[in-house]
Amino acid sequence: MTQFHINRRHFLKGATAALALSTFGAYGLDVINPSKPYRVGLIGTGWYGKSDLFRLIQVAPVEVIALCDADENQLKEAAVLVSQRQKSGKTPKLYRDFGKLLSENQLDIVLVGTPDHWHALQTIAALKSGANVYVQKPISVDVLEGEAMVAAARKYGKVVQVGTQRKSTPHLIDAKKNIVDAGLLGKVHHVEMCCYYHMRANGNPPVQAVPDHFDYDMWTGPAPLRPFDGLPHIRWWRTFMEYGNGIMGDMCIHMFDTVRWMLQLGWPNRISSTGGIYVQKEGKSNIADTQSAIFEYDGLNCTWQHRSWGTPADPKYPWAFTLYGEKGTLRASTMSYDFTPQGQGEPVHKDVVYEKEKYPEDVNEKGIELNAAPATRLHMLNFLEAITSKGRPVADIEEGHISTASCILANISMQTGRPVIYDPKSRIIKNDREATALLQRPYRGNWQHPAALLF
Repeated sequence: MTQFHINRRHFLKGATAALALSTFGAYGLDVINPSKPYRVGLIGTGWYGKSDLFRLIQVAPVEVIALCDADENQLKEAAVLVSQRQKSGKTPKLYRDFGKLLSENQLDIVLVGTPDHWHALQTIAALKSGANVYVQKPISVDVLEGEAMVAAARKYGKVVQVGTQRKSTPHLIDAKKNIVDAGLLGKVHHVEMCCYYHMRANGNPPVQAVPDHFDYDMWTGPAPLRPFDGLPHIRWWRTFMEYGNGIMGDMCIHMFDTVRWMLQLGWPNRISSTGGIYVQKEGKSNIADTQSAIFEYDGLNCTWQHRSWGTPADPKYPWAFTLYGEKGTLRASTMSYDFTPQGQGEPVHKDVVYEKEKYPEDVNEKGIELNAAPATRLHMLNFLEAITSKGRPVADIEEGHISTASCILANISMQTGRPVIYDPKSRIIKNDREATALLQRPYRGNWQHPAALLF
């Protein structure tokens, strides 16, 4: 009995992975084996920047030409790892200034793995240099940055894939095709999304001298210059609205983007949100520890809730979404999905696909999200296919913008205390000058906001 279950599980995982590949189509030899390696640069060599780059190295011939980071120590460490990973064994050129990286190297692909406040300027600069871009989510810190990024991608005719890799997650592809698209849910009239991770860094480190190996002014760029209280890497920068949009912008975007993809939803009709710092008031963090939001569509509300304290509503699904249909319910996360039919019918459960046997180097990679690695590899292949075909990838910049901007608009609603209705054609919030003014953040110093591309 045990052997049967083990074999059946392996079969299901293999079938799910095969479905994922068939969904994206058979990748041609010109994608996986191009005439010459893709010339690649990475801006932002921290945790997820390196992770994205290593997944790309795993699926296609690339030559990593250059790396850029404001932290010299982090940069040098990344260079060693890249030289060990890439086939040529070469060490990339190192830069502290992304502008020099782009001007001194002719690149096919640029990966942007910096904190959120840098995504827009670096993506647009890379597009202008002639490169295709893979940019992490959320794509921007304000709505007009995102509009400018879409405009730049179309102006320069390049592919921009956003790191919303849930669209490339094998078991979620399976859920979309075999549950949602197959009609097992019937009409969906309510969606719930949530995150209950205790992920809000909230300390009181003292102000200190900036170390020589870290260019804090360059790291901060267009964002407000906070007093330096330690290296901002990993979670510390995410706890400040100066650099992002809190847990709403960090975690809701993944779930909301996945829901929009599954249900073929565009811009919400109206967005409302409430929340704030209700519990974790002792530290410096200024992002909300508690927040609820409603993204309204015709006959459908998509609701969001996060708490960075307390217990999750469902311990099995602490970061997840639930689609409530007339015929059944689909609950899903990065780790699994469960379909529960209304009345007669069989429940369906699928788990995340791992590829540790195929990619044994995953196991020893520092900080890797093993559950996300197969999805990111598929996401990279889809990106390369779009470059070859000159088409749109599954997570095209416009889709990433809608998901990102919707989360930013939820924060604007929370800030103003009223619902917002965004008009993407006129790029205003209807009947609300105060809220419209929040669509563009002020930039520090001589940095120029890219909204000028739009007018």
